[in-house]
Amino acid sequence: MTTGKINVSVENIFPLIKKFLYSDHEIFLRELISNGTDATLKLKHLTSIGEAKVEYGNPIIEVKIDKEGKKLHIIDQGLGMTADEVEKYINQVAFSGAEEFLEKYKDSAKDSGIIGHFGLGFYSAFMVAEKVEIITKSFKDEPAAHWTCDGSPEFTLEPADKTDRGTEIILHIAEDSLEFLEEFKIRELLNRYNKFMPIPIKFGTKTETLPLPEGAAEDAKPETIEVDNIINNPNPAWTKQPTDLTEEDYKKFYHELYPMQFEEPLFNIHLNVDYPFNLTGILYFPKLGADLQIQKDKIQLYQNQVFVTDNVEGIVPEFLTMLKGVIDSPDIPLNVSRSGLQADAAVKKISNYITRKVADKLKALFNDNRADFEQKWNDIKIVLEYGMLSEDKFYEKAGAFVLYPTVDDKYFTLDELKENLKEKQTDKNNKLVLLYANNKEAQHSYIEIAKEKGYEVLLLDSPIISHLIQKLEGDNSEISFVRVDSDHIDNLIKKEDTAISKLSEEEQTSLKTVVETIVPKQNYTVQLEALDSQAAPFIITQPEFMRRMKEMSQTGGGMFGMGNMPEMYNLVVNTNSDLATTILNTEDKTTQESLVKQALDLAKLSQNLLKGEALTAFVKRSFELIK
Repeated sequence: MTTGKINVSVENIFPLIKKFLYSDHEIFLRELISNGTDATLKLKHLTSIGEAKVEYGNPIIEVKIDKEGKKLHIIDQGLGMTADEVEKYINQVAFSGAEEFLEKYKDSAKDSGIIGHFGLGFYSAFMVAEKVEIITKSFKDEPAAHWTCDGSPEFTLEPADKTDRGTEIILHIAEDSLEFLEEFKIRELLNRYNKFMPIPIKFGTKTETLPLPEGAAEDAKPETIEVDNIINNPNPAWTKQPTDLTEEDYKKFYHELYPMQFEEPLFNIHLNVDYPFNLTGILYFPKLGADLQIQKDKIQLYQNQVFVTDNVEGIVPEFLTMLKGVIDSPDIPLNVSRSGLQADAAVKKISNYITRKVADKLKALFNDNRADFEQKWNDIKIVLEYGMLSEDKFYEKAGAFVLYPTVDDKYFTLDELKENLKEKQTDKNNKLVLLYANNKEAQHSYIEIAKEKGYEVLLLDSPIISHLIQKLEGDNSEISFVRVDSDHIDNLIKKEDTAISKLSEEEQTSLKTVVETIVPKQNYTVQLEALDSQAAPFIITQPEFMRRMKEMSQTGGGMFGMGNMPEMYNLVVNTNSDLATTILNTEDKTTQESLVKQALDLAKLSQNLLKGEALTAFVKRSFELIK
């Protein structure tokens, strides 16, 4: 038997490991299974190139609980270690066997999927164990070895009578970590971290019912057998080529990732690149609607099929964090506990690649089946609009597929709007005015007036649309987005100079004074306009600039403090309407006031602004007028 001290630079590294290195004690199981996977994949590689003269077979990794003995076993059938290798790899803490292996076989091992970058991974066992044993037999014809350490720098190393190839790690679970002897806890950890590991992982057994043979008697009972309970899928969809997968395969994998998700994804994007970095994955567009308060952290990050985190900020562009799916890359630099992303130029390249790939896929979907893309638009628009605002590279490509629907369910790209609407909706200053509504019901009367003129009205109703149209106007000086209720239609798309009013200037001044004495000044600015005599006598509008800045401020942006400003409206009085003349010529002040209030309330009603006490008073006054 050999005894000795572990070669570490500090007297006792284990308290440091427990306290600082691994913030999350649960990851010990991931690290130990990763080591077992490494050992198995290394053996596979060595047998494939003829350096290991053994049968690879169908190795598995087994996790076993011995609750009575307070022990947890992790057993692999990989290449194992000799006593000398235990001395080298286990007792020299900062020395990574995986890194040495990769260096030695870097050309032929490029695609062997070796996980280990972390020489300290094994020592995470001491976060939960008061003593750790390793019983290991190398694929080489050498005796098995038994290593024991109780968490101090001292260890023992002696021969063992193990005859089968591989390594068994035995954790003697500490009193403060007994939860890791509970079956449900280990199952939860295996499901979280090891669900897609490349080597089958056995955790207990399960009963399977065999199908009855043909011609069996009616009362025959099917036979049941005990089989290994394999908890992982070693060949998940993202490790395969897109050409080998059907649409059904992608949907099946989506439900494997999200068992509690019952809705089907709208479509997927398969990522597959090996230069200048290695990255695979599948991103899914779920149904999103127009809600910005969507739960993020639904994309899972893996390193060679080992789960790392579902916080992919920095790797995936922010606007795509609302998607779901998997990204797997051995080239993403993580800290030693794999719990934090390190700042790195490669990460930015990966993020840019994902942005480009998503944009290219969206363009292809749009080109291949526009009708289907239009049908899905409302479920994906919030992601794409957010992407246009937050990622310049996405914005550059988005013009080819981002859509602007109308209130009549027609869909245009921005270039199509410019081409199709220029004849009718270009104003006297040669600017194309794109009218839009954000609520088809509330702005119905304004939409109808615009449609009577032959104008198209867009339906732009996402919470960030004010930000987006501000950006689009900045990059397209020849267009202007104007909400359909922000002024009278003749002012929104001004074709000629102001029409002539049938009231004199003196009469207009008198009319304005009358209206202003009755209408509340804190909310309304009274404007007199000479409109068509058939147009509404009173129209309430909300100035485009002020309203847009207020909306932008409420969703982050615009002018500071605008979000808290009270709503301001213009009350446009049509001086060519019969009602304007009637109000002016009515001498009875009570009747005059009643007419103005009724007209104002009707205008408010068309803007969905009449509520509560004011609505009750309006209804009462209306009944009195028709007595």
